[in-house]
Amino acid sequence: MTARIYKPCRTAMQSGVQRTKEWILEYIPQNSRFIDPIMGWTGAEDMMANEVSLHFNTKDEAIAYASKHNIEFKLEEPNEPKKRKPRPYVDNYKYHPLRENV
Repeated sequence: MTARIYKPCRTAMQSGVQRTKEWILEYIPQNSRFIDPIMGWTGAEDMMANEVSLHFNTKDEAIAYASKHNIEFKLEEPNEPKKRKPRPYVDNYKYHPLRENV
């Protein structure tokens, strides 16, 4: 089995950093999903990849767990946000000659 170790990013609806500080180990599905011919439900043979996700405080803990249990893994480093230069509030009301002031 192959696993994916990553640090989740913020959702589009989220302005804070809740649930983005931990590392997650998820198994990558080996088989594709199938549709049950009788009920029409979507199913999968590999329950480990669909149901199990482990949370760790640090990247090193996740890597150590995968190494200890002989799990192949892909490590995805997070993209760090760009540092924004603080801007004074008064800049919102400055005169800009190229823009029309409404």
